[in-house]
Amino acid sequence: MTGSTTQGIKTVLHPVSDLAAATALYTALLGVKPMAEGDYYVGFEAEGQQIGLVPNGGPQAMTSPVAYWHVLDIEAKLAEVTAAGATLKDAPRDVGGGRLVATFTDLDGNVLGLIQDR
Repeated sequence: MTGSTTQGIKTVLHPVSDLAAATALYTALLGVKPMAEGDYYVGFEAEGQQIGLVPNGGPQAMTSPVAYWHVLDIEAKLAEVTAAGATLKDAPRDVGGGRLVATFTDLDGNVLGLIQDR
């Protein structure tokens, strides 16, 4: 095996058109109340998974759910996947608390995400 490994998919963001309605539905589905609620994001922690709701597709104009792989070194992992044929979509950026996120597309145009916690 070459390169750095991931810590697995722990976060999935879902674009929603009605944040309040989606919050109610995901609360019922997951059986827990949101751990974070704002106008721009509602987040749940359920069985070790972070499920996020992003209104109106969010800043990245999401059109479908995006799975985020947690990594120790986001820059190194981006270098590995782009060398293997991926295309950078959104460069790493701090979304608060030192958490870095980035997205890329695979060879078929699927959007995948990376998260690095500092």
